[in-house]
Amino acid sequence: MATNPDFKGMAFSCTSIIADWKVGRWYHLGMAPEGRTERLILRPLELADAAQIQEVFPRWEIVRFLMNVVPWPYPPDGAEFYVREIALPQMERGEAWHWTIRPVAAAERIIGSISLIKREVDNRGFWLSPEWQGQGLMSEACVWINDFWFETLGNEVLRVSKAVGNTTSRRISEKQGMRLIGHGEKDYVSGRLPSEIFEITRDEWRAWRAHRD
Repeated sequence: MATNPDFKGMAFSCTSIIADWKVGRWYHLGMAPEGRTERLILRPLELADAAQIQEVFPRWEIVRFLMNVVPWPYPPDGAEFYVREIALPQMERGEAWHWTIRPVAAAERIIGSISLIKREVDNRGFWLSPEWQGQGLMSEACVWINDFWFETLGNEVLRVSKAVGNTTSRRISEKQGMRLIGHGEKDYVSGRLPSEIFEITRDEWRAWRAHRD
């Protein structure tokens, strides 16, 4: 777990704890553990991250294919509002899990974000600073995140939607075994665009991991 100097304690409720009896593991749904890959640290989102996110996030290359719930132009307090009023309450309710993405070599530097959300579609979302793209970093992060979704949280299926024009994100889904299951249109920051839905089941993910490893 990431260390938060403002952390004062944790309250557990029966409804926010799940039991995986097969492995004898209890897990609090609001808890987001720190993740590590070969090149990345995935650190649970904290309010202190808002200032750095505000500096990195408001760029057209980042936001144009995000859902239009993201305000644009991005307000000066946009990151603080999002973290304080949306993301952290979701985590506390066990509805979502949010991480900042940081390079191992510069652990205090935020270069992106990745999230998991409990709903029918759009279970996973992410963004990465353009200067860090093209190195396979987001694919690396998604492997850890997918493992968490399926193996820790015990979900049966992961679904994501994305604009057809978002070819970089599309390639990540395709390379990691996701199937195209639907078409439609959605409202993004850049307007209403053709959209696709990709899906992978837990068994399919395990098969992909076994083949990859």
